[in-house]
Amino acid sequence: MKNETTVKYFYILPFSGETKNKPSISTFFFLIYLVGVLINSSIITVICLEVQLHKPMYFFICNLSIVDIFYTSVTVPKLLHRLLSGNHFVSFSQCYAQFHFQTVVATAEEILLVVMAYDRYVAICLPLHYHRILSRRNCTVITIGIWTAAFINSSMIVILAMNLSSCNSNVIHQFFCDNKSLTKTTCTGTLMFFVVTGIEMLILVFIPLMYTVISYVNIFSVIFKMTSKDSRRKAFSTCSSHIAVVSIYHGAGLIGYLIPPYSNVLDLVFTIIYTSIIPMINPIIYSLQNSTVQSALLGLVKVLFNPFMTFDIPIRHGQIVV
Repeated sequence: MKNETTVKYFYILPFSGETKNKPSISTFFFLIYLVGVLINSSIITVICLEVQLHKPMYFFICNLSIVDIFYTSVTVPKLLHRLLSGNHFVSFSQCYAQFHFQTVVATAEEILLVVMAYDRYVAICLPLHYHRILSRRNCTVITIGIWTAAFINSSMIVILAMNLSSCNSNVIHQFFCDNKSLTKTTCTGTLMFFVVTGIEMLILVFIPLMYTVISYVNIFSVIFKMTSKDSRRKAFSTCSSHIAVVSIYHGAGLIGYLIPPYSNVLDLVFTIIYTSIIPMINPIIYSLQNSTVQSALLGLVKVLFNPFMTFDIPIRHGQIVV
């Protein structure tokens, strides 16, 4: 960022009266981070260890858990350090580094959710071609493509943001450096930045969301044509978790971006939901809706708490291709 004043640092001020409430705020965020990392790590562990879960759908769920761990790790540990140390100053380089990696994981999650919608579309609408289209090689290539696109997009946005001119207040009323809060500190050179970010929103948010909606229209048209109630129930069960995650993710994100710029409290609340709570509840949604994941998680818990017990993890068969 081109600095037109003598300011060399940003001042992160997320909470009013935070000196008095520092212990409770720190405990709240620590618990969110701890629970999120533990649950997502458990999902990753059982998918890697359980052979029955070595399928494309669970491969993408595993990747979603990895993204969610990174999502909270980019912001929450630094917030905890800031609250406990009392040092709310952050240099330009540190701020934009955090902005870069937060944009990377946000982009990766956005693309990954679209890929998971495509996975459900192929599984239900093109079941005979499922393993050919989403082979292990293709899934690996897709994953590499997701992270490559995320890093390219983030690098482009951050480079543009660093060329903006900083001449407004250096106080950021947010708990980390993000797009919306950083643009409030600028006064010139924002036109090109907003044009590019608008195009980015179109390509990475609106178009993928429309594709997801169209995919589920086709999926539901196939499901409603099924004659067996059991087949319809199984098909719905494989989609319900993803629909819930997409709805919560995009709903919270949309509300967060529509909040007026002067509503710092609402902006903070929805940013916390969007960046900290949703990554924690994503694996919970998938484990609650998927009996196979539940069984594998139960098996992992039994192994951890009773290592001398040997047993077979029950796997539910006869489901639609997943």
